[in-house]
Amino acid sequence: MTHSLYSRLATVMLFGSIASASAQNFNAASPNAASQTPAFNNQTRAPVVEDSLTLERDVIADGLDHPWGMDQLPDESWIVTERPGRMRIVSPEGLLSGPIAGLPEVDARRQGGLLDVVVREDFADTRRVWWSFSEPRGNGENATAVATGVLSPDGSAMEQVEVIFQQQPAWRSTLHFGSRLVFDGEGALFVTTGERSLPEPRHLAQDVGTHLGKVLRIDPMGGPAASNPEIEGGLPEIWSFGHRNLQSAAIGPDGTLWTVEHGPRGGDELNRPQPGLNYGWPTVTYGEDYSGSPIGNGVTERDDVEQPVYYWDPVIAPSGLVFYDGPMFPDWQGDALIGGLAARALVRLNLEDGRVVGEARYLQGQNRIRDVDVAQEDGAVMILIDADNGALVRLRPAS
Repeated sequence: MTHSLYSRLATVMLFGSIASASAQNFNAASPNAASQTPAFNNQTRAPVVEDSLTLERDVIADGLDHPWGMDQLPDESWIVTERPGRMRIVSPEGLLSGPIAGLPEVDARRQGGLLDVVVREDFADTRRVWWSFSEPRGNGENATAVATGVLSPDGSAMEQVEVIFQQQPAWRSTLHFGSRLVFDGEGALFVTTGERSLPEPRHLAQDVGTHLGKVLRIDPMGGPAASNPEIEGGLPEIWSFGHRNLQSAAIGPDGTLWTVEHGPRGGDELNRPQPGLNYGWPTVTYGEDYSGSPIGNGVTERDDVEQPVYYWDPVIAPSGLVFYDGPMFPDWQGDALIGGLAARALVRLNLEDGRVVGEARYLQGQNRIRDVDVAQEDGAVMILIDADNGALVRLRPAS
């Protein structure tokens, strides 16, 4: 669709046009789990980065129904998913295509639906796309799945579609599908999953005989990737385990995978998952249950469990992650940019030697940010606004 002047004005009223980072008071909020203490300096509530930068927002396309994932194509257009089950192309001029035909059925209840989408650098030659979704399995059960297909030359349909991964076991739940997709430097595909949230399946995050609450590493055409860790009794796709609900993942400047996961109340985590290691959920975690009671025995440290690089209390409800690399924001080079759903903010983490040394937030209190990326052509930061009338928005320094 194109934007009339009226539509553009209405969009600006909804999403705003200019926002600064001046309201940097997020560390003043009281923690939920006030008795817990970090394991090392700056593991939480790192110093606030004082940044007077003002951002200008260009709405590239609106009218998206709860957009969830995006990736840029070689012609500078964007392929975008909508949680109810649609995938569309947004042209560089903001033209929104019709829904792409040929996708598998999704279970789009509550947190489920069509989720992440990625392409590889060879897309111009192969036109191959990968996406994740909540797959209906019958009897009210569902689970995270990953499919791949070839986008038709006119962009209207997905062809040669194959489901290459199906999380096991399925569960009767509409929560915690995880579902970010990231290619590593060896051509393998990382897949993040959730543990389905309910009291019974959440404990399967510790069970390496399941795919729940895991980082997985698979071959792009199906099956476990080569050189995965050997975990006693574990499924061959597992990279790491003991995770809650991972909706943020990216390869960092160090060439390794970084993730951010939704924790309990006061326990969102930034991690750098290492092969075969345990990240604790639900036996070792920061934060507390939504009732205010401890998670398990309230333990935050154990010798055989990895500590998060960083955690948030109160939570930001993270979704989407990119490490900035571009010319438009030189002071952000190498920093992590994370979408905040509960924080309604773009969260920036300044990292040194693998540790967080500062945090800043932008666009605070305005919109739920579901995904974050960097435009290849000029280094603009791209965000997806999660709403009934969601949008693809371009961020740049105000002139």
